[in-house]
Amino acid sequence: MINEVNYEKFLLINNRQLSYKGIFKVEDIFSTINRALEEKDYTKREKKSEETVTEAGRKTYVELRPFRMITNYLTLMIKMRITFDNVTEDLVEHKSEKRIYQQGDLLIAFDGWVLSNYRNRWGMKPWFYFVKGMINKFIYKNPLEAETGGKLAQDTAYIYAKIKGLLNSYQGESGKPVKEEEIRKQVKKELKEEIKKEKNELKNN
Repeated sequence: MINEVNYEKFLLINNRQLSYKGIFKVEDIFSTINRALEEKDYTKREKKSEETVTEAGRKTYVELRPFRMITNYLTLMIKMRITFDNVTEDLVEHKSEKRIYQQGDLLIAFDGWVLSNYRNRWGMKPWFYFVKGMINKFIYKNPLEAETGGKLAQDTAYIYAKIKGLLNSYQGESGKPVKEEEIRKQVKKELKEEIKKEKNELKNN
């Protein structure tokens, strides 16, 4: 298990949102997320979970922080803030079959982080840590480190597309289903643009 306190954090994907309103099954959504994380070699980790009940229905908030170790000093982390709101349960006929579904609003916000632990790698020597930071920013970036933003975009797009594909399946014939591969390509392209923007802002600061 990683200890985020010991890592330097770089936010490359900022609040990428997936919203949905309609019927769903909560267990299907989390099963899909867990499968996608396993397929991309992420270690599952739940940071926070809370639930409240209102007159309009249940509200549930879950925060996940799965991570993927690239090296001993470089880690990818996808922060997922999942909010189910105004959730009720109904007997719904879906695909010619009556089943109990949850119904309400779903919002999933994705943040993508690169975590680096160069202090630990270089024996906590501040001078080497400072020099590495300057070289990384202005002169030369290690190819492995340069690829991390792309890996993060690919992994996030993959998880996003899996969830989106599941949500599309609930909409039936009227939902105008979009192929998962098309969703993934579009999201990957948008995420790479966001990462490029974030990197440029970091460089100019």
